[in-house]
Amino acid sequence: METHNNIIFHLQGCATALLTPFRNDEVDYDALRSLVGMQVNAGVDFLVPLGTTAETPCLSEAERLRILSAVRECAPSTPLIVGCGTNSLRGTIANMRLYENEGADGFLVVVPFYNKPTQEGLYQYFSAVASETTLPIVLYNVPGRTGCNMSAETTLRLSRIPNIVAIKEASGNVEQILRIIQGAPEGFSVLSGNDDQTALLMRAGAHGVVSVASNIVPGMMVSMVRALQRSDRDEATRLERILDPLFRACFMESNPIPAKGALSLLGLCTPDMRLPLTPATQRTLSTMQTVLNDLKTYA
Repeated sequence: METHNNIIFHLQGCATALLTPFRNDEVDYDALRSLVGMQVNAGVDFLVPLGTTAETPCLSEAERLRILSAVRECAPSTPLIVGCGTNSLRGTIANMRLYENEGADGFLVVVPFYNKPTQEGLYQYFSAVASETTLPIVLYNVPGRTGCNMSAETTLRLSRIPNIVAIKEASGNVEQILRIIQGAPEGFSVLSGNDDQTALLMRAGAHGVVSVASNIVPGMMVSMVRALQRSDRDEATRLERILDPLFRACFMESNPIPAKGALSLLGLCTPDMRLPLTPATQRTLSTMQTVLNDLKTYA
């Protein structure tokens, strides 16, 4: 991996936002290990445990530490960018302290939710977070969940802090993301936070994706991203068209409900969620079954 302002590495390629399997309202660590093994075997570039897709707000501190330990055990050589963001500076720093000696190679830090900070507040918050660690920080902009959009100007301002090395951009605002791609310093990675925008953004200069769909089909996602990286337009377009129904199905309900439903159909985990999320509806499961059946023809 390359350096960014002499700090650690340049994130690129296909990453998976790992979900957390449950059984009878307890974390299913056996299923988790199997799912991580599937990711490693498919050649994903890095893993993102304890993010949005992991239902992290519903996990205890002890569960989070055990999950991180299990992921590291099953993926000893795969970089782990661990979700640690809260809506409190002290809470986020406490999570970093908790994880930095437990296998984390970097941290994914979401825009603080509920508070609705100003752009200056966001800049000062992320600056303070970055000053508390020597590990790399990946910004995470997902206004559909946080209620607050981080502007391109604020992202670019933050991109000049040495250990802020990337952004997972899930705003869906293509114009905003393109401005970040065009204005970012060399070595700063822009990662799609939406599977269905991966090809569009990578063709415009983004460096990869933090994917939900790769929980289900990691090999196909890695193949699509590799094709985009080598500018193989025909292969990338072919795979994007095959995967598009899965991308859409993964967001029929709140993430990770559909993705976990798909894995349950594949026999890889139960569809169990923790409240306030509920298992996939029959409509979602029926759609996912159709999508999975169609994907089998391309396996």
